[in-house]
Amino acid sequence: TILAAAPDAEWRLIIALARYGGLRVPSEIFALKWSAVNFDRGRFTIQSPKTEHFAGKASRVCPIFPELRPYFEEALLASSDGSGRIDGGRFVVETHRPDSGNLGTQFCRIIRKAGFDPWPNLWRNCRSSRQTELENSFPTHVVCAWLGNSPSVAARHYLRVTDSHFEQA
Repeated sequence: TILAAAPDAEWRLIIALARYGGLRVPSEIFALKWSAVNFDRGRFTIQSPKTEHFAGKASRVCPIFPELRPYFEEALLASSDGSGRIDGGRFVVETHRPDSGNLGTQFCRIIRKAGFDPWPNLWRNCRSSRQTELENSFPTHVVCAWLGNSPSVAARHYLRVTDSHFEQA
C-alpha cells in the first residue's frame, strides 16, 4: 500500500492525517502539536489557518478514528525516547516541515514507489474520500464539524458517488 511505501513514521502519519483525518495539507498538518492530541478521550484539536478568520472556526475537534490511531501512536513512539511521552509543545510533524521540500512532490514519489500513478489534487482527494466515507455513517453536520467545512462546500467540492454506493443499491 501507499502507507507502507512511506519512508518513516512521520510520513505515514502525514498521509493518514490527510486520508483518515481529512486534514488540510499542508496548513493543518504543520499546525498540529502533540498537546492537541488526547489519546484518552480519542480526539484531537485541529488549528485551521484557512478558517480562523470566521467566528468560532479557528479550531475544531476531530475523533482519532480507528484507522488513524496506529499512525499517531507510531509517530509518538518514534518522536519520543521510546516511552511514548513527549513535550506537548512539539509539532506532530517536525522533520518534514515546509523548508524540507514540497510535500506534494514527495507524496508523488511515495505513490510511485508503491506502484501507483499519482492522482490529480493529491491532498484534496484524500480529504474528499474521507468526507464521502464518513457521510455514509454519520450525519452531514457532524462530518462537516469534524472536517471543518460547511454542507454546501462538502457537496460542491468533496462528496462523490462511489462504486460501493452502486453495489449497495
